[in-house]
Amino acid sequence: MGPSEIKKIIESGVPGSQVVVEGNDGRHFRATVISDVFIGKNRLQQQQLVYSALGDHIQNGTIHAISIKTFTPEQWHSPTSK
Repeated sequence: MGPSEIKKIIESGVPGSQVVVEGNDGRHFRATVISDVFIGKNRLQQQQLVYSALGDHIQNGTIHAISIKTFTPEQWHSPTSK
């Protein structure tokens, strides 16, 4: 599984999200996810939404490791949040 496939999975599981996925070894990835869905949720809740979207792919080891950074659109546009 590659970054583009993971991007599509996250986008379908987190509606209205903008997603960037990096990683070139096929098992370790970094995802940045920006979505209005995260408004009012803490970081743990935001990451749980993304992990939920990836569900079986993490459980079965297709995705061995993924680092996730989540942002609301407002946080993303703030120079101090990254």
